[in-house]
Amino acid sequence: MRLDEIARALDCELRGAPDTEIVRVWPIETAAAGDLSFVANPRYRRYLSTTQASALIVAPDLDDLDVPTLRTTEPYLAFARALRLFYVAPPRQEGIHATAVIAGDAQIGAGASIGPHAVVEGGVRIGTDATIASGVTICHGAVIGDRFTAYPRVTVREAVRIGNDVILHAGAVIGSDGFGYVPSAAGVLEKIVQGGTVILGDEVEVGANATIDRATVGATVVGRGSKIDNLVQIGHGCEIGEFSVLAAQTGLAGSTRVGSWVQMGGQTGTTGHLTIGDLSRLAARTGVVSDIAPGSVVGGYPAVPIEAWRRSRVLLNKLGDVLRRLRRLEKALGADEDSAPSP
Repeated sequence: MRLDEIARALDCELRGAPDTEIVRVWPIETAAAGDLSFVANPRYRRYLSTTQASALIVAPDLDDLDVPTLRTTEPYLAFARALRLFYVAPPRQEGIHATAVIAGDAQIGAGASIGPHAVVEGGVRIGTDATIASGVTICHGAVIGDRFTAYPRVTVREAVRIGNDVILHAGAVIGSDGFGYVPSAAGVLEKIVQGGTVILGDEVEVGANATIDRATVGATVVGRGSKIDNLVQIGHGCEIGEFSVLAAQTGLAGSTRVGSWVQMGGQTGTTGHLTIGDLSRLAARTGVVSDIAPGSVVGGYPAVPIEAWRRSRVLLNKLGDVLRRLRRLEKALGADEDSAPSP
């Protein structure tokens, strides 16, 4: 594809030869002739003088380079859109495979692709143009919108509600029982019936082997456009707003409320029954034990403002040196060894 065609498709300013031919999008450090790459993070600017890419997507204020450039205030977004121009989707099986098991009263819209050994139980309703891969199970009474994609071994449990344009990656489980038990006087754990459901809004994407538990009563809700990474656990009765992102191995205990446009780093965890406000950002491995105000940027365990967490980490790394200096000072002053602090 010619570079000027790409510039028009991405709404970028073109500087350099418009007839430059591009065959793929590739990382800047390993790009070759014919590749289009990008620089969004300043740490990658060191490759500008060595890259073999034929063109680069860069910010408008970057100095002119020896290679043609596409200039935009959002280089990473332009890169993501450039990928779509060159991506060739794998072939899609048309129709329903002979080994799939479809209940007689299931309703499946036109244009469906259902792979080997998939199971669609009774009372299920699925919209148009669904792609359901091998080994997927859609349990009784689930209702799913248009253009649904479920990769191998996905399980959608009973009565779950899923909107349009939802993607579930391999092994995801939507609507498994919430973790609810009551200890009895007899010394056993009595299971609490998990009679609620899960509701996924339009354009939600759930990563591989992530689990979203059904509510005890009511619904666990993931709002429109939110993205759930691999191996995330969302407990029963949680609510996530629109366009929030939860990175890998994040865990939400039951009845956690997450606002809209929230960013949660990998391995973040919460205790239950708390609220994380809109537009908050949580660093990786943050432990949340109380409410987070809207717009906060926090880190650490327990979660504190990000600058306080960074300062504490610097001080903690210096603690050994401070202790050694204190011991030397006590020795010089003749302090009793029994009163010296333990290492």
